[in-house]
Amino acid sequence: MSLATDTLKVDRPPPPARGWSRQRILGHVLVGLWIALGIGMVVYLVAAWNPEFFQKYAPGYISGLGITLLLVAISIVLGAILSVPIAYARMSKNPILSGFAYAYVYFFRGTPLLAQTFLVYYGVGSFRPELEMIGLWGFFREAFNCAIFAFSLNTAAYQAEILRGAIESVPRGQWEGAASLGLHKLQTMWKIILPQALIVALRPYGNEIILMIKGSAIVAIITVYDLMGITRLTYARTFDFQSYIWAAIIYLIIVETLRHGVEWIERRITIHLHR
Repeated sequence: MSLATDTLKVDRPPPPARGWSRQRILGHVLVGLWIALGIGMVVYLVAAWNPEFFQKYAPGYISGLGITLLLVAISIVLGAILSVPIAYARMSKNPILSGFAYAYVYFFRGTPLLAQTFLVYYGVGSFRPELEMIGLWGFFREAFNCAIFAFSLNTAAYQAEILRGAIESVPRGQWEGAASLGLHKLQTMWKIILPQALIVALRPYGNEIILMIKGSAIVAIITVYDLMGITRLTYARTFDFQSYIWAAIIYLIIVETLRHGVEWIERRITIHLHR
């Protein structure tokens, strides 16, 4: 018995040597550059600290942050509602439904969000008489509403694909097992498939929200005074570069908060999978 133990100890391969490979050196250099950049930014902000700047423009930044969060929240919710029938059509065996849903997803995922926003904001104005006839011009004449409309259509395409991929990732045996128990398809979807699919879809949903937060900055171009819109206005009045630095810091805080929030939720709903 001791001979077998000694043989196992002798035959065990030695741990791999951690040499200074080219990739490791490059990684340390990049980390060092990021640390130096962060220290330089902190030093600059401390040296350029201007109490009058914050007293005058901080309320505008808070208002712009509220517009950004409201825009993204409304767009995400409307996009989630719209993504359900689109995902259903994508999985449908009806070629007309699936073809229409594929074309929708292909267009909105294949074209830039900025171009889609411009199409809504500038293109809808060409149909003002028709929109006035049906009472929709009051909605589309506001830049904020146009941004919500474009963002909702865009995120619906991405969320539909996330939902479709998550549902299709659930093994087919789950459907068969539920059918053998006499469960209706809606019961199977609601009680068995969706709980498992949402675990898979949680992180992609979180990434989509983060992308929408960062992509929302383009609405400043169509005169919406969100966080980036207020930042552009502040810089135009002060020519102080730190106005953009503070905006970047606020965006970074939002993104990191969302990222950690998604990770916390994922740990909570997958606690039964941990061993």
